[in-house]
Amino acid sequence: MQYSSSSSSKKVEELVPKYDLFIQKHLFPIEKEIIYGSFKSNLPRLQALREIAKKEGLFAPHLSLHEGGLGLELMEFARISEVLGKSPLGHYIFNCQAPDIGNMELLHQFANEMLKEKYLVPLQRGDIRSCFAMTEPNNAGSNPVHLSTRATLEGNEYVINGHKWFTSSADGANFTIVMAITDPDNPNPYQRASMLLVPLDNPGYQLVRNIPIMGDIGDDYMSHGEVTFTNCRVPSSYLIGKEGQGFALAQERLGPGRIHHCMRWIGICERALDLMCRRALDRELDPGKPLSSQQTIQNWIAESAADIKASRLLVLETAYQIQHFGAKSAKEDISTIKFFVSGVMMKIIDRAIQVHGALGITDDTVLSFWYRHERGAKIYDGPDEVHKSVLARRILKSYSKP
Repeated sequence: MQYSSSSSSKKVEELVPKYDLFIQKHLFPIEKEIIYGSFKSNLPRLQALREIAKKEGLFAPHLSLHEGGLGLELMEFARISEVLGKSPLGHYIFNCQAPDIGNMELLHQFANEMLKEKYLVPLQRGDIRSCFAMTEPNNAGSNPVHLSTRATLEGNEYVINGHKWFTSSADGANFTIVMAITDPDNPNPYQRASMLLVPLDNPGYQLVRNIPIMGDIGDDYMSHGEVTFTNCRVPSSYLIGKEGQGFALAQERLGPGRIHHCMRWIGICERALDLMCRRALDRELDPGKPLSSQQTIQNWIAESAADIKASRLLVLETAYQIQHFGAKSAKEDISTIKFFVSGVMMKIIDRAIQVHGALGITDDTVLSFWYRHERGAKIYDGPDEVHKSVLARRILKSYSKP
């Protein structure tokens, strides 16, 4: 373990209870009404909460001070992200939700000044939202090298044609960043694709539908869109980075992104464990005999607490590696936290549902929402099995004959 307790800065230790209090006071009371109702119809209400977050100096913790944020480093933000994960609304209220936060990082590092001024700045302020279009229904998402979407340069414009899905938060977004093949004949498959910014008022773009997730269609930022690009024209200046850098940019985006996801998942685990404990103490099998007296329940609580602590330490160690040495140097660590923490989360949510009995599968708690929406954690950003293979190959390599 290369980081020490000093990694948790005094600033973060002061911020954590402030975020925790905000979430308990403002988000817990309304979250079920919104996640099981209509996000769109509650936008004014949510925007009002964003304004309170700004006044309290809690908005956009991941951004630098001059960009209107709190200037937290990756490890510091990881601790805050865990707290925000306790509510399905947490990251949205503080403008650090996926895919916006990943797009902010991408534009900040690689976009030209025109794109930054026109799209990054209002995204950072929370005035607009964005989405990210990479996954395709006809190609395995576990290998983003294989894409059918094409972007052909004609004069000073790119013409994009393709079909994407799981373009998260497409409904209500202002723009997307799309990954498309720009050099199909390049002998290096990792240099064939590029990333382009596409405004969603473009006539060549269409949101086909919000994909139902285990029966939940979702709306606005909680949705996953199926979208098409048909002779969709954008200026060549809307290229992010350089031509052929699409795969490399995706890796840059996904490294810190997995830290964000994993710490959010740990926040979900903390909330699920809290609900599990409260239910175990309140629910009686017989008078004077609560569920908490059952050894199986006690085992689940103890194992969940240990799993959460182990997950947190793993993720903070990986955040340290990324922050000090870059995402490339932490490749195996990133794979490890992806499959480990997603597995822990689903296990703890499942235990919490089981302790709640029939109540657990209803929409009277947030558990059923997380069970539906977070099952995808074992699939998106690379299936767990792919990440396990990456780690296993790295381990086996050390056993290879000289």
